[in-house]
Amino acid sequence: MTVTSIPTLHVCTTCRAGQTLAESDRRPGQHMLDTIAALLDPKAPAVDLQEVVCLSSCDHGCAAAISAPGKWTYLLGRLEPSMAADLLSYAETYARSATGTVLPSRRPASLARVVLGRMPDLNQARVAQERAA
Repeated sequence: MTVTSIPTLHVCTTCRAGQTLAESDRRPGQHMLDTIAALLDPKAPAVDLQEVVCLSSCDHGCAAAISAPGKWTYLLGRLEPSMAADLLSYAETYARSATGTVLPSRRPASLARVVLGRMPDLNQARVAQERAA
């Protein structure tokens, strides 16, 4: 069995998912976070779930980012609470991937078109720059 690190899933809790809401209304992003949290096994969570205030992806509905040391970070959008279980399945596949790359054919069908962008492991890029200097 391959040892994998648990990825961090950052969920934007300020996302309004295109809805006009009063300040006191529960945000769809918060609902997304709460739904994922309810599905996590407290003894063996699939992700380190983190709340984040604004991923600047407001035009793309609920948003999240998944990252792990030495792997690509993926920005995900157009998410809905109904996708929470599929998102955890995706996180498990991400964790098993050496680079974090999960091809669309390996994602749950509901997540086939949710990747908005990806960024390299910024810490790894910094180390490479230091070596080159």
